[in-house]
Amino acid sequence: MLSLRPLLPVLVAAALVAPAPAPALASGGDSDGIETARSGRQIAPGIRLESYDRLEADRWLRIDELLVDLGGSGGVRAEYLGGHGPATVAESAARHPAGPGRRVVAAVNGDFFDIRGTGAPLGPGLGAGRLLHSAVPGPAAAPAVGFGADGGGRVLRLGLDGSVTLPGGAVRPLTGYNAARPAAEGLSAYTADWPGTELPALGTAVAVRDGRVTAAAPPVRGPARRERPEPGTTLLAAAAGGAAAAELAALRPGDAVAVAARAVPGAGPVPVAAVGGREALVVAGVPQNHDGEPNNTAAPRTAVGFSRDGRRLRILTVDGRQRDSGGLTLTALGAMMQRLGAYEALNLDGGGSSTLLAGLSGAKALALENSPSDGPPRPVPNGLVLTAPAGSGRTAGYRIEPVGGTAEEFTRVFPGLIRTLSATGYDALLGPAPGAPVWFAEGAGRVDSAGVFRAVRPGRATAHARRTTAHGALPLEVLGPLTRIRPAQARIGLAEQGEKAGFRLTGYDAQGAAAVVEPRDVALEFDRSRWSVADDGRGGFTVTALVPQATGHLRVTVRAAGGSPGAAADIPLGVGLVTLPLADLADAGEWTGAGASVAPGHPGAGLALELPRAGAQGNAAPPRPVPVPELARSLTLWVGADGSGARPAVELADADGAAVTVRGPAADWTGWREVTLPLPATAQPPLTVTRLSAVGGTGPGRLALDTLGARTPPTGPAAVPVVRDPVVAGEAVVRARPWRFAIGAGAGDGSGDGSGSGDAGADFVLTGVDRPEFVHRGVRFLSLDTAEPTLAGGGLYRMRALREALAAAAREPDTGALAVVRAYAPGTVDRKEAALTGRLLAGFRRTTGKRAALLTLGAPEFAAGRSEGVLSVAAPRTGRTLVGVDAFAPGDWLAVRYAP
Repeated sequence: MLSLRPLLPVLVAAALVAPAPAPALASGGDSDGIETARSGRQIAPGIRLESYDRLEADRWLRIDELLVDLGGSGGVRAEYLGGHGPATVAESAARHPAGPGRRVVAAVNGDFFDIRGTGAPLGPGLGAGRLLHSAVPGPAAAPAVGFGADGGGRVLRLGLDGSVTLPGGAVRPLTGYNAARPAAEGLSAYTADWPGTELPALGTAVAVRDGRVTAAAPPVRGPARRERPEPGTTLLAAAAGGAAAAELAALRPGDAVAVAARAVPGAGPVPVAAVGGREALVVAGVPQNHDGEPNNTAAPRTAVGFSRDGRRLRILTVDGRQRDSGGLTLTALGAMMQRLGAYEALNLDGGGSSTLLAGLSGAKALALENSPSDGPPRPVPNGLVLTAPAGSGRTAGYRIEPVGGTAEEFTRVFPGLIRTLSATGYDALLGPAPGAPVWFAEGAGRVDSAGVFRAVRPGRATAHARRTTAHGALPLEVLGPLTRIRPAQARIGLAEQGEKAGFRLTGYDAQGAAAVVEPRDVALEFDRSRWSVADDGRGGFTVTALVPQATGHLRVTVRAAGGSPGAAADIPLGVGLVTLPLADLADAGEWTGAGASVAPGHPGAGLALELPRAGAQGNAAPPRPVPVPELARSLTLWVGADGSGARPAVELADADGAAVTVRGPAADWTGWREVTLPLPATAQPPLTVTRLSAVGGTGPGRLALDTLGARTPPTGPAAVPVVRDPVVAGEAVVRARPWRFAIGAGAGDGSGDGSGSGDAGADFVLTGVDRPEFVHRGVRFLSLDTAEPTLAGGGLYRMRALREALAAAAREPDTGALAVVRAYAPGTVDRKEAALTGRLLAGFRRTTGKRAALLTLGAPEFAAGRSEGVLSVAAPRTGRTLVGVDAFAPGDWLAVRYAP
């Protein structure tokens, strides 16, 4: 998933919680990162959400943060969430009883839990003033975040004080109360508040209700799993074979047994609500160092922190294990929480559990704010939920959004086309408020009674929704006339009948400004006996395969306004899987690596990997890149095994050069067998095979490999339209500009200071990116070194240099343009850095009115175009590229001529 939050802060209603300016954050504990985007919104009085992206020296970070005023005038409360077995945070929040006159406004995952066993939390939990479960192992105090009756919060330790009074008055300690794992010694109690799925395996157990034994212990034949007790019933259990088990076995129905249990804090009053955690991140204002500890790896994180007085709560999630966000170590997370203002902070469960939900003004359901690393949200046993007063339900305003999303591409529209809007009413406390508004628009378009905005002419527009005194507004931008369209997917391949895939259409005007084109503005041509193509209700289309095997194409046409020709595109379609050969290994002798050799294949020549001992690794790299079809679902590989259990793998690099490894099964057979290795859905195509490898099994072994293939839907090639940008001009036009420079080969002196005669009248020649930043005749030239990969510090260095150059160009009255010069570096500059570079240059152009261009040296072929008004020129290593310049001329400020 490629994420770039808006680069400019989103303007929101005045917040009762005013966040402090966010200082620089870093993944490794120092402050060397830069914030690249931020947005925010008010969730309810006293609760605000801040979301931001950061570029660190070695990773991208995506952070979501709830800032909460506890016990203030907003009436916000933090409560225990869940308690009835694992469920997603959204499912638990939807059924949480907020109480009369209150509503749920946000939620986050909670404690670590017995993920491979009972599913119960490992720490303590309190809800509505009641002990729900104790920590494991035993009654000792464990870390938690707690909230008092006054609403204030703190990090504390909670232990168990429990007892069991047996017939005759003997009192025994209670060693666990709804604990995920029963203690090896003593008595454990389980009630209807059990927060897991099924109870853990228990030894001897009796049921107690109203102070009397209702069911005696059955004969013990080893540990048994039991169902959750009915409300009002307590199940007492003890591990088989101990003294406690013998005492339980002696009980009979009707015997008097009393069970008592309460939470005991290490200090201070018992909280009303509490959720367990694990590592202390900040203690008394000091961030903690977890270096060397097992959990101190970069991962998705959830953390909770408090101000010194406990009145300011900070709930934070950091996405991880993703291209867009690499996660944080515990040490870095503690440093971050401390810099953000936490005096005390605790680490909650992270990884695939990290989930943050927050409300939208007027919405009844919560929205998922972060990106869980597993993809879909993981079921978890508990969490924290924030509730607030419900409000009057009388409409105080409207939240207007484009149907499909709030990204910039949805707040733009082309002349003659539409943008469907929705208006959600909210009351004074931002809660739901029913009532349809009256729509009207100002500026470059009009809106009908259903909220459908139709653009009339290029310019600015504002859509309004009003009902009596309640009002909402959404700024819209009408771009220039539509000139071309591009589907989000160049080809659509489906594996089987009934499978679905979605796509959106993006349109562009003459300056390369982009906007989503809605289905109602699109005409479709396709074989309706083989495919179904429908409006998905979110600004895009859904394609469904109606047959098991077919190829075809979908033609999409957008009818433009005023008799202009509009735009069209073709999307190849395919359903069913075929195996496409990638490497037959006939050249096995040219594959190189540890333990690799030529061997008989299946058939012909193959590749052998020798594995001299258990766990040994062998690998072989191809003599040339092996590309994988972009729509491939899985790889196939013939494996000749000797029964040793060695495991084959295919190693790949994705579009950004990131490593992707797919592993086959343990080869416990003898002879040849074809194995299938599914490609992960998160892998970013195009993929390239970098190595075949294997890991030894239970002992020495040898794997023979042959015929690597890809299972791929059978679509035809995508049609790539050839667009000639007006910046490409003839020699006379280029030389008519006030001055010129050349790129690549030429006779210039290369000084870059404007003093040389250059190539055939050019002021200078750009041959590399090693020259310092300079200004020449109204243009600031910035050379960016692309030798270092984005996530090895290069991106951080380049973005800092770009920001400084943009600031300098903006304040210089005699500078009319900025030209960024970089070397062609596929796989070094990742897609997110490239997108951010484009967004920064486009923002500079919009806010200053000055010009911008991106010049790429050493490209494989010549290309020129524009995006959001930013010109781009890719100059090959050979030939001559001459650029004519007038930094202050109306229209295009560059004219480019390439001669091979």
